[in-house]
Amino acid sequence: MEQLVTSEFKLGIIAGGQLGKLLVLAASNWDVKTYILDNDEHCSASTVCTKFVKGNPTDFNAVYQFGKMVDMLTFEMENINIDALLKLKEEGKIINPDPSILQIVQDKGLQKEFYKKNSIPTSSFVLFESRNEIIKKVENGDLQIPFVQKIRTGGYDGRGVAIIRTSNDLNKLFDASSIVENYVDVKKEISVIVARNQNGEVKSFPVVEMEFNKDKHLVEELICPALLDDIITDRATEIANRLVIDFKLCGLLAVEMFVDTKNNVWVNEIAPRPHNSGHHTIESCITSQYEQLLRAIFNFPLGDTLIKNPSVMINLLGEPGFDGKVKYEGLTECMKIDGVKIHLYGKKFTKPYRKMGHITILSSSIDEARKKAEIVKQKIKVKSW
Repeated sequence: MEQLVTSEFKLGIIAGGQLGKLLVLAASNWDVKTYILDNDEHCSASTVCTKFVKGNPTDFNAVYQFGKMVDMLTFEMENINIDALLKLKEEGKIINPDPSILQIVQDKGLQKEFYKKNSIPTSSFVLFESRNEIIKKVENGDLQIPFVQKIRTGGYDGRGVAIIRTSNDLNKLFDASSIVENYVDVKKEISVIVARNQNGEVKSFPVVEMEFNKDKHLVEELICPALLDDIITDRATEIANRLVIDFKLCGLLAVEMFVDTKNNVWVNEIAPRPHNSGHHTIESCITSQYEQLLRAIFNFPLGDTLIKNPSVMINLLGEPGFDGKVKYEGLTECMKIDGVKIHLYGKKFTKPYRKMGHITILSSSIDEARKKAEIVKQKIKVKSW
Protein backbone atom coordinates (compact mmCIF):
# COMPACT_ATOMS: atom_id res chain seq x y z
CA MET A 1 0.00 0.00 0.00
CA GLU A 2 1.30 3.43 -0.93
CA GLN A 3 2.20 5.69 1.99
CA LEU A 4 0.19 8.92 1.86
CA VAL A 5 2.45 11.95 1.46
CA THR A 6 1.02 15.42 2.04
CA SER A 7 2.41 18.80 2.98
CA GLU A 8 1.69 17.85 6.59
CA PHE A 9 3.52 14.51 6.51
CA LYS A 10 6.35 14.43 9.05
CA LEU A 11 9.35 12.22 8.30
CA GLY A 12 11.59 11.69 11.31
CA ILE A 13 15.28 11.13 10.61
CA ILE A 14 17.42 9.90 13.49
CA ALA A 15 20.82 11.67 13.35
CA GLY A 16 21.59 14.76 11.34
CA GLY A 17 25.01 14.34 9.83
CA GLN A 18 25.79 14.81 6.15
CA LEU A 19 23.65 11.85 5.13
CA GLY A 20 20.71 13.31 7.02
CA LYS A 21 21.25 16.70 5.43
CA LEU A 22 21.30 15.30 1.91
CA LEU A 23 18.19 13.21 2.64
CA VAL A 24 16.38 16.32 3.95
CA LEU A 25 17.25 18.22 0.77
CA ALA A 26 15.84 15.38 -1.35
CA ALA A 27 12.65 15.20 0.75
CA SER A 28 12.07 18.94 0.30
CA ASN A 29 11.41 18.29 -3.41
CA TRP A 30 8.27 16.40 -2.35
CA ASP A 31 7.20 18.97 0.27
CA VAL A 32 7.73 16.46 3.08
CA LYS A 33 8.29 17.97 6.52
CA THR A 34 11.52 16.63 7.99
CA TYR A 35 12.30 16.31 11.69
CA ILE A 36 15.87 15.63 12.82
CA LEU A 37 16.98 14.10 16.15
CA ASP A 38 20.62 14.77 17.00
CA ASN A 39 22.67 15.60 20.08
CA ASP A 40 24.52 18.36 18.20
CA GLU A 41 22.36 21.43 17.60
CA HIS A 42 24.86 22.52 14.94
CA CYS A 43 24.76 19.22 13.02
CA SER A 44 24.77 19.37 9.21
CA ALA A 45 21.00 18.85 8.84
CA SER A 46 20.00 21.37 11.52
CA THR A 47 19.89 24.33 9.10
CA VAL A 48 17.81 22.63 6.38
CA CYS A 49 15.26 20.47 8.23
CA THR A 50 11.73 21.58 9.15
CA LYS A 51 12.28 20.95 12.87
CA PHE A 52 15.40 20.11 14.85
CA VAL A 53 15.07 18.14 18.10
CA LYS A 54 18.06 17.96 20.40
CA GLY A 55 18.54 14.49 21.86
CA ASN A 56 20.91 11.55 21.96
CA PRO A 57 20.02 8.79 19.45
CA THR A 58 21.30 6.20 21.94
CA ASP A 59 18.94 7.40 24.70
CA PHE A 60 15.65 5.48 25.03
CA ASN A 61 13.48 8.45 26.01
CA ALA A 62 14.95 10.76 23.37
CA VAL A 63 14.28 8.27 20.56
CA TYR A 64 10.88 7.22 21.88
CA GLN A 65 9.55 10.75 22.34
CA PHE A 66 10.94 11.80 18.95
CA GLY A 67 9.19 8.87 17.30
CA LYS A 68 5.86 9.97 18.78
CA MET A 69 6.23 13.35 17.04
CA VAL A 70 6.42 12.04 13.46
CA ASP A 71 4.48 9.90 10.97
CA MET A 72 7.41 7.71 9.88
CA LEU A 73 10.93 7.08 11.14
CA THR A 74 14.14 6.36 9.28
CA PHE A 75 17.80 6.84 10.21
CA GLU A 76 21.19 7.80 8.83
CA MET A 77 23.43 5.84 11.22
CA GLU A 78 23.37 2.54 13.09
CA ASN A 79 24.16 3.59 16.68
CA ILE A 80 20.55 4.05 17.84
CA ASN A 81 18.61 2.81 20.87
CA ILE A 82 16.94 -0.35 19.56
CA ASP A 83 14.60 -0.82 22.53
CA ALA A 84 12.94 2.51 21.80
CA LEU A 85 12.50 1.62 18.13
CA LEU A 86 11.02 -1.77 18.99
CA LYS A 87 8.53 -0.19 21.41
CA LEU A 88 7.51 2.37 18.79
CA LYS A 89 7.06 -0.40 16.22
CA GLU A 90 4.93 -2.38 18.68
CA GLU A 91 2.73 0.68 19.09
CA GLY A 92 2.22 0.91 15.32
CA LYS A 93 4.82 3.47 14.28
CA ILE A 94 6.11 2.98 10.72
CA ILE A 95 9.90 2.51 10.83
CA ASN A 96 11.89 1.84 7.68
CA PRO A 97 14.16 -0.07 7.54
CA ASP A 98 12.75 -2.34 10.24
CA PRO A 99 14.44 -2.19 13.69
CA SER A 100 15.05 -5.96 13.62
CA ILE A 101 17.41 -5.43 10.67
CA LEU A 102 19.21 -2.61 12.45
CA GLN A 103 19.59 -4.89 15.47
CA ILE A 104 21.54 -7.37 13.35
CA VAL A 105 23.62 -4.70 11.62
CA GLN A 106 24.64 -3.09 14.92
CA ASP A 107 26.49 -6.30 15.85
CA LYS A 108 29.14 -7.47 13.39
CA GLY A 109 28.94 -10.96 14.89
CA LEU A 110 25.21 -11.18 14.12
CA GLN A 111 25.94 -9.82 10.64
CA LYS A 112 28.41 -12.62 9.93
CA GLU A 113 26.06 -15.27 11.31
CA PHE A 114 23.29 -13.94 9.04
CA TYR A 115 25.58 -14.24 6.01
CA LYS A 116 26.49 -17.80 6.98
CA LYS A 117 22.86 -18.82 7.55
CA ASN A 118 21.81 -17.39 4.16
CA SER A 119 24.83 -18.71 2.19
CA ILE A 120 26.15 -15.22 1.47
CA PRO A 121 29.88 -15.37 0.58
CA THR A 122 31.96 -13.88 3.39
CA SER A 123 35.34 -14.68 4.93
CA SER A 124 35.47 -17.39 7.63
CA PHE A 125 35.20 -16.07 11.17
CA VAL A 126 35.31 -16.94 14.87
CA LEU A 127 33.67 -15.02 17.74
CA PHE A 128 35.74 -14.03 20.79
CA GLU A 129 34.94 -12.30 24.07
CA SER A 130 38.41 -11.01 25.00
CA ARG A 131 41.90 -10.23 23.77
CA ASN A 132 43.40 -13.04 25.86
CA GLU A 133 41.16 -15.63 24.18
CA ILE A 134 42.55 -14.64 20.80
CA ILE A 135 46.18 -14.71 21.95
CA LYS A 136 45.66 -18.13 23.52
CA LYS A 137 44.27 -19.51 20.25
CA VAL A 138 47.29 -18.13 18.39
CA GLU A 139 49.73 -19.63 20.89
CA ASN A 140 47.98 -23.01 20.68
CA GLY A 141 48.17 -22.96 16.89
CA ASP A 142 44.38 -22.91 16.54
CA LEU A 143 44.37 -19.45 14.95
CA GLN A 144 46.68 -18.58 12.10
CA ILE A 145 48.18 -15.17 11.41
CA PRO A 146 47.37 -13.06 9.36
CA PHE A 147 43.83 -12.24 10.43
CA VAL A 148 41.53 -9.28 11.03
CA GLN A 149 39.84 -8.44 14.34
CA LYS A 150 36.70 -6.28 14.43
CA ILE A 151 34.89 -5.24 17.59
CA ARG A 152 31.29 -6.37 17.38
CA THR A 153 29.64 -3.04 18.20
CA GLY A 154 30.51 0.62 17.87
CA GLY A 155 33.17 0.54 15.15
CA TYR A 156 32.97 2.71 12.02
CA ASP A 157 35.25 4.19 9.34
CA GLY A 158 38.02 1.76 10.25
CA ARG A 159 37.72 2.37 13.99
CA GLY A 160 37.54 -0.87 15.94
CA VAL A 161 39.48 -2.82 13.31
CA ALA A 162 42.90 -4.40 13.91
CA ILE A 163 44.82 -6.04 11.07
CA ILE A 164 47.22 -8.62 12.48
CA ARG A 165 49.88 -9.37 9.87
CA THR A 166 52.61 -10.72 12.17
CA SER A 167 52.90 -11.77 15.83
CA ASN A 168 54.33 -8.31 16.54
CA ASP A 169 50.89 -6.87 15.76
CA LEU A 170 49.15 -8.76 18.58
CA ASN A 171 49.55 -5.71 20.81
CA LYS A 172 47.03 -3.97 18.53
CA LEU A 173 44.23 -6.33 19.59
CA PHE A 174 41.16 -4.85 21.25
CA ASP A 175 40.10 -6.30 24.60
CA ALA A 176 36.43 -6.50 23.67
CA SER A 177 33.79 -8.81 22.26
CA SER A 178 34.88 -9.21 18.64
CA ILE A 179 35.00 -11.29 15.50
CA VAL A 180 38.22 -12.58 13.97
CA GLU A 181 38.10 -13.10 10.22
CA ASN A 182 40.45 -14.84 7.84
CA TYR A 183 42.64 -12.29 6.09
CA VAL A 184 41.48 -11.75 2.50
CA ASP A 185 44.12 -10.88 -0.09
CA VAL A 186 42.17 -7.93 -1.47
CA LYS A 187 42.57 -6.76 -5.05
CA LYS A 188 39.67 -4.30 -5.08
CA GLU A 189 37.15 -2.90 -2.60
CA ILE A 190 33.74 -2.33 -4.12
CA SER A 191 30.25 -1.33 -3.07
CA VAL A 192 26.71 -1.86 -4.31
CA ILE A 193 23.75 0.16 -3.06
CA VAL A 194 20.43 -1.60 -3.54
CA ALA A 195 16.87 -0.50 -2.76
CA ARG A 196 13.70 -2.45 -2.05
CA ASN A 197 10.18 -1.11 -1.48
CA GLN A 198 7.31 -2.70 0.42
CA ASN A 199 5.95 -4.26 -2.80
CA GLY A 200 9.19 -6.20 -3.17
CA GLU A 201 10.53 -4.22 -6.12
CA VAL A 202 14.35 -4.26 -6.09
CA LYS A 203 16.79 -2.01 -7.95
CA SER A 204 20.54 -1.68 -7.52
CA PHE A 205 22.91 1.10 -8.46
CA PRO A 206 25.96 0.34 -10.63
CA VAL A 207 28.93 -1.20 -8.80
CA VAL A 208 31.48 1.34 -7.61
CA GLU A 209 35.16 0.87 -6.85
CA MET A 210 36.70 2.44 -3.74
CA GLU A 211 40.26 3.45 -2.97
CA PHE A 212 41.02 3.91 0.73
CA ASN A 213 43.46 5.93 2.79
CA LYS A 214 45.51 3.09 4.29
CA ASP A 215 46.14 4.95 7.56
CA LYS A 216 42.64 6.21 8.30
CA HIS A 217 40.56 3.67 6.29
CA LEU A 218 38.51 6.47 4.74
CA VAL A 219 37.49 6.49 1.09
CA GLU A 220 39.86 8.74 -0.83
CA GLU A 221 38.41 8.14 -4.27
CA LEU A 222 35.35 6.39 -5.62
CA ILE A 223 35.01 5.35 -9.26
CA CYS A 224 31.68 4.80 -11.03
CA PRO A 225 31.31 2.53 -12.85
CA ALA A 226 33.87 0.15 -11.36
CA LEU A 227 36.73 -0.85 -13.68
CA LEU A 228 35.99 -4.57 -13.41
CA ASP A 229 34.84 -7.39 -15.69
CA ASP A 230 31.08 -7.77 -16.10
CA ILE A 231 31.28 -11.24 -14.52
CA ILE A 232 32.51 -9.69 -11.26
CA THR A 233 30.09 -6.75 -11.24
CA ASP A 234 27.16 -9.04 -12.08
CA ARG A 235 28.17 -11.31 -9.20
CA ALA A 236 28.42 -8.36 -6.78
CA THR A 237 25.02 -7.04 -7.86
CA GLU A 238 23.44 -10.48 -7.48
CA ILE A 239 24.84 -10.78 -3.92
CA ALA A 240 23.50 -7.34 -2.95
CA ASN A 241 20.08 -8.15 -4.39
CA ARG A 242 19.98 -11.44 -2.47
CA LEU A 243 20.85 -9.68 0.77
CA VAL A 244 18.13 -7.03 0.53
CA ILE A 245 15.59 -9.75 -0.28
CA ASP A 246 16.81 -12.06 2.51
CA PHE A 247 16.47 -9.22 5.00
CA LYS A 248 13.03 -8.25 3.56
CA LEU A 249 14.38 -4.74 3.92
CA CYS A 250 12.33 -1.70 2.96
CA GLY A 251 14.75 1.11 2.19
CA LEU A 252 18.39 1.19 1.12
CA LEU A 253 21.15 -1.32 1.77
CA ALA A 254 24.79 -0.48 1.08
CA VAL A 255 26.88 -3.62 0.64
CA GLU A 256 30.66 -3.27 0.89
CA MET A 257 32.57 -6.15 -0.69
CA PHE A 258 36.08 -7.37 -1.41
CA VAL A 259 37.31 -8.75 -4.72
CA ASP A 260 40.27 -11.02 -3.97
CA THR A 261 43.25 -11.83 -6.18
CA LYS A 262 41.36 -14.83 -7.60
CA ASN A 263 38.36 -12.62 -8.49
CA ASN A 264 36.15 -14.08 -5.76
CA VAL A 265 33.64 -11.63 -4.29
CA TRP A 266 33.22 -11.52 -0.49
CA VAL A 267 30.80 -9.44 1.58
CA ASN A 268 32.62 -7.29 4.12
CA GLU A 269 29.98 -5.15 5.85
CA ILE A 270 26.54 -3.67 5.22
CA ALA A 271 24.72 -0.47 6.14
CA PRO A 272 20.88 -0.13 5.95
CA ARG A 273 20.94 3.56 5.03
CA PRO A 274 22.41 6.04 2.56
CA HIS A 275 26.15 5.57 2.28
CA ASN A 276 29.33 7.43 1.48
CA SER A 277 29.76 5.19 -1.56
CA GLY A 278 26.55 6.62 -3.05
CA HIS A 279 27.17 10.38 -2.87
CA HIS A 280 28.05 10.50 -6.58
CA THR A 281 24.52 9.37 -7.52
CA ILE A 282 23.22 12.91 -6.87
CA GLU A 283 24.74 14.03 -10.17
CA SER A 284 25.88 10.90 -11.97
CA CYS A 285 22.70 8.78 -11.93
CA ILE A 286 19.15 9.48 -13.01
CA THR A 287 17.95 8.82 -9.46
CA SER A 288 20.07 9.67 -6.42
CA GLN A 289 20.42 7.28 -3.50
CA TYR A 290 18.50 9.80 -1.36
CA GLU A 291 15.50 9.99 -3.68
CA GLN A 292 15.61 6.21 -4.00
CA LEU A 293 15.42 5.80 -0.22
CA LEU A 294 12.35 8.04 -0.12
CA ARG A 295 10.75 6.12 -2.98
CA ALA A 296 11.39 2.85 -1.14
CA ILE A 297 10.09 3.84 2.30
CA PHE A 298 7.00 5.57 0.82
CA ASN A 299 6.41 2.47 -1.33
CA PHE A 300 6.58 4.38 -4.60
CA PRO A 301 8.01 2.81 -7.78
CA LEU A 302 11.80 2.76 -7.56
CA GLY A 303 13.67 5.18 -9.79
CA ASP A 304 15.97 4.50 -12.75
CA THR A 305 19.58 3.92 -11.59
CA LEU A 306 21.14 4.39 -15.02
CA ILE A 307 24.44 6.28 -15.10
CA LYS A 308 24.20 9.66 -16.83
CA ASN A 309 27.95 10.28 -16.74
CA PRO A 310 31.00 8.36 -15.54
CA SER A 311 32.22 9.93 -12.33
CA VAL A 312 34.85 10.05 -9.63
CA MET A 313 33.92 11.09 -6.09
CA ILE A 314 36.45 12.31 -3.54
CA ASN A 315 35.85 12.97 0.14
CA LEU A 316 36.74 16.45 1.32
CA LEU A 317 38.66 15.75 4.53
CA GLY A 318 40.15 18.04 7.15
CA GLU A 319 43.87 18.56 6.57
CA PRO A 320 46.32 17.05 9.08
CA GLY A 321 47.59 19.67 11.51
CA PHE A 322 44.46 21.85 11.40
CA ASP A 323 41.89 21.85 14.19
CA GLY A 324 39.39 24.67 14.62
CA LYS A 325 36.95 26.90 12.77
CA VAL A 326 36.86 25.71 9.18
CA LYS A 327 38.34 27.56 6.21
CA TYR A 328 38.18 26.22 2.64
CA GLU A 329 40.90 26.95 0.10
CA GLY A 330 40.76 26.41 -3.65
CA LEU A 331 37.00 26.42 -4.19
CA THR A 332 37.11 29.06 -6.92
CA GLU A 333 39.85 27.30 -8.87
CA CYS A 334 38.02 23.96 -8.68
CA MET A 335 34.73 25.45 -9.81
CA LYS A 336 36.43 26.58 -13.02
CA ILE A 337 36.83 22.92 -13.99
CA ASP A 338 33.95 21.52 -16.05
CA GLY A 339 32.01 18.75 -14.34
CA VAL A 340 33.16 19.51 -10.78
CA LYS A 341 30.28 19.45 -8.27
CA ILE A 342 31.15 20.52 -4.71
CA HIS A 343 29.08 19.63 -1.64
CA LEU A 344 29.97 21.21 1.72
CA TYR A 345 28.32 19.67 4.76
CA GLY A 346 28.12 22.83 6.86
CA LYS A 347 30.28 21.62 9.74
CA LYS A 348 31.60 24.65 11.59
CA PHE A 349 34.80 23.04 12.86
CA THR A 350 37.41 20.92 11.15
CA LYS A 351 39.93 18.44 12.50
CA PRO A 352 42.35 16.04 10.77
CA TYR A 353 40.54 13.64 8.42
CA ARG A 354 37.04 14.79 9.44
CA LYS A 355 34.55 14.46 6.56
CA MET A 356 33.71 18.06 5.66
CA GLY A 357 32.21 17.52 2.23
CA HIS A 358 32.54 15.60 -1.00
CA ILE A 359 33.25 16.47 -4.61
CA THR A 360 31.88 14.59 -7.61
CA ILE A 361 33.72 14.97 -10.90
CA LEU A 362 31.72 14.12 -14.03
CA SER A 363 33.24 13.52 -17.44
CA SER A 364 32.78 11.53 -20.65
CA SER A 365 35.22 8.86 -19.43
CA ILE A 366 36.65 7.57 -16.17
CA ASP A 367 40.18 8.41 -17.30
CA GLU A 368 39.26 12.04 -17.87
CA ALA A 369 37.34 12.24 -14.59
CA ARG A 370 40.36 10.84 -12.70
CA LYS A 371 42.67 13.41 -14.28
CA LYS A 372 40.36 16.20 -13.15
CA ALA A 373 40.07 14.62 -9.69
CA GLU A 374 43.85 14.74 -9.25
CA ILE A 375 43.83 18.45 -10.06
CA VAL A 376 40.99 19.03 -7.58
CA LYS A 377 42.81 17.12 -4.82
CA GLN A 378 45.86 19.32 -5.28
CA LYS A 379 43.92 22.60 -5.27
CA ILE A 380 41.26 22.22 -2.60
CA LYS A 381 42.21 22.15 1.10
CA VAL A 382 40.25 22.17 4.34
CA LYS A 383 42.10 24.19 6.97
CA SER A 384 41.27 26.25 10.05
CA TRP A 385 41.51 29.89 11.00
